[in-house]
Amino acid sequence: MTGLRYAAPLTAALLLCSAPPSWAQTPAVVCTAPADMAPAQLYGLWQLVLWPQVGGSETSPTSTGALLFERHPEYPGSVRGNLKRTTPGNDRQALVSGDVTSGEFNLDESADGVTMDAVWEGNVTASGCGQELRGIRRPAEGRATTDRTMNFVLKKAPGWR
Repeated sequence: MTGLRYAAPLTAALLLCSAPPSWAQTPAVVCTAPADMAPAQLYGLWQLVLWPQVGGSETSPTSTGALLFERHPEYPGSVRGNLKRTTPGNDRQALVSGDVTSGEFNLDESADGVTMDAVWEGNVTASGCGQELRGIRRPAEGRATTDRTMNFVLKKAPGWR
């Protein structure tokens, strides 16, 4: 009976020692406010979904692809990158450059690196923790094209933070 008298306190002590203390829990992710996002936070690979502004939906995209952003070699505080995406009939590749300022995202797209084909305007989403951009992609002004204005969402690929 003597052994049982110590068993309950010993079991309780073992349980307390095996449970991690509250300060040892996984730290909470600290998100950057959209207005405080810096262009360097755009660096990396982003997954793209595009759908028509009229008659389309994000769940049924007309185009998907990826953007890889890097530091712009000529303009500090800006990004340059490569776009690859699907389109009806063939895939597209383009050069892109832009920035993010006060939570607003702007991007120029050019298939040949000279003529602007499209402009992207959007915002860093408050719920996306700096990992999601939403807005519209529209043909560049004065550009003869069959492209329509489309909504877009860019989500940073896993592993790029």
